[in-house]
Amino acid sequence: MAHDGPRQAIAIVLWYTMADDWPSWHAIGKLSLSSYMMEMENPKDDNGSKSPNMPNMIQDITGAFGKYQLFLCLTIFISKIFIAFHQMAIIFLAPKVSYTCGLEKIEVCPCAEPNYDTSIFTRTIIMEWDLICDRKWLTSLTQALFQFVGGTMVIGFVIVMEFMGSQHRELASALYQVPFNIGHMLLPTIAYFLRDYTEFQLAISAPAAIMLLYFVTVPETPRWLIAVNRTDEAIKVLERVAKATLSSNQLKKGSILDLFRTPNIRKNILCMSFNWLACSYCFYGVSQFVGQLSGDVFSNVAASAGVTLLGTFSSIPLLKTIGRRTIVIVFNFIAAVCLFMLALVPAGLASIVLACVGVVSSFIIFVVVYLYCSELFPTVVRNAAIGVSSMSARVGSMLAPFVIDLQGVAPWLPPLVFAIVPLIAGGITFLLPETKGCELMTTIEEGENFGKKGK
Repeated sequence: MAHDGPRQAIAIVLWYTMADDWPSWHAIGKLSLSSYMMEMENPKDDNGSKSPNMPNMIQDITGAFGKYQLFLCLTIFISKIFIAFHQMAIIFLAPKVSYTCGLEKIEVCPCAEPNYDTSIFTRTIIMEWDLICDRKWLTSLTQALFQFVGGTMVIGFVIVMEFMGSQHRELASALYQVPFNIGHMLLPTIAYFLRDYTEFQLAISAPAAIMLLYFVTVPETPRWLIAVNRTDEAIKVLERVAKATLSSNQLKKGSILDLFRTPNIRKNILCMSFNWLACSYCFYGVSQFVGQLSGDVFSNVAASAGVTLLGTFSSIPLLKTIGRRTIVIVFNFIAAVCLFMLALVPAGLASIVLACVGVVSSFIIFVVVYLYCSELFPTVVRNAAIGVSSMSARVGSMLAPFVIDLQGVAPWLPPLVFAIVPLIAGGITFLLPETKGCELMTTIEEGENFGKKGK
């Protein structure tokens, strides 16, 4: 088949498969697409040699960006507002609170009958269950449990990226984080008017019921369905998106174990996972730490959330002009420097500014590693790779509250412990290849060969 062959095959399939009243034509269309898929796996030019510029079949059928992709983005992006509500809620569910113990009028431990200061918050989970002294660790455990909500972000991001044309991935990857920033910024306003933790929790949880509609509105991606040989389902999805069908593909189904079987992919997933752990550890940890710095808790958190939104928008030109690896390295080091300095400066405006720069640096890395990870691993293990990385991020966010508790040992200790991890992450990122401008890979073999010297 000549260079125009694949596009002709698509045209044949589009024409035949839309003829639903002609089952035999539908079968012929599927056969044509099957032949097309075989050519895509082993494309050759007119001289019999492999052609390096074969078109992306899925994108040819669905388009790079259209009404369906816009609908999908809006649907999935909205969910991140509710995710932000719950991942950052601990700042207002369990804010730093003063108390006196009995007649002593001072904070002492242990304390059987604490009297809490209700001038700012009328009721928190700390007041409700006396999470002080030897029960203080339960507050950190609560935050750790809230982090499991973040898993939904991973699947949503993969779906958006696999429906999106390569020329739109950078912009979509950055804008994907904007609703999270909006949710983060809305939290201080909600908490300002609802200072009882039960009212606050109800207000941020009830709107999330809209996500139940996702069972019927959000599809699996054709790339993934093809990779696992669920061809009939891929056909249905593509018919919904672009009036096209897709036949079987013989790609080997991947698993989490495939991420660790070969040396190059294993190195990539370990380095990438640590980067996810580092940026989550710093972002969630320092965001909560900001809420405990001197000054008004609502203003501090709003300022922190505001700069993360600016960071999200600033990541768009960065992704367009600079390599993914460079961005991750630079902002890991910026975060580390700011947090080291935070350990040295006294509480005040300077400490808030340093903390905010650390937060926004970590969030910019968050924006980039989502895209970086999706480009670094092939389709058959892309979900698994982002899932493993996200699990590492959850580990980081679960550890963060316990690090904040170290301020009981020394005020400078939490920022120092936070600073060490991004410093290490910046160093190991030098081991990763650059993915800017690369097409999404499909097979394990492509993923193993990607970035190797001489390839």
